[in-house]
Amino acid sequence: MHPDVKEIMFSESEIKNKIKELGERISNDYKECESITVVGILKGAVIFMSDLVRSISVPVFFDFMAVSSYSSSTESSGVVRILKDLDKNVESKHVLIVEDIVDTGLTLNYLINNLRNRNVASLKVCTLLDKPSRRKVDVRIDYNGFEIPDEFVVGYGLDFNECYRNLPYIAVLKPEVYRK
Repeated sequence: MHPDVKEIMFSESEIKNKIKELGERISNDYKECESITVVGILKGAVIFMSDLVRSISVPVFFDFMAVSSYSSSTESSGVVRILKDLDKNVESKHVLIVEDIVDTGLTLNYLINNLRNRNVASLKVCTLLDKPSRRKVDVRIDYNGFEIPDEFVVGYGLDFNECYRNLPYIAVLKPEVYRK
């Protein structure tokens, strides 16, 4: 275990099992579709998305968006900026947004509205982690990996100041690390 970690919340094997389950559900829900376009939200969702798309049995195209609402603090500013937009047109496509974590819901709400305005055929959301106790905006999550309490978590793509993304598990970061 990393020395900055207070405790491991979800092990590598728990994450792997959950992703397999999510992939099966998504595959079943989209089995009648010609393909789906999976939109990963950079940078946090990359590791989750890579494993998730390999567990989906229907044809998958993927693209990425990068958005910012945090700057370098641990609190969302509520102002969402697109740092990188999609490379491909998603009009008339079945789109699945893949997020690492849904916290306040502000960023996800912005993304949902933005993509709906592009006239997609359908739009669903998959997140690895959901923190409903922090929600400021009601957003629908179609595929949820784990519901978590209000803890600052890192690992498996989630970071603090760009560190800890490479941990193979999801862990609670020691408060003294992020309160410096």
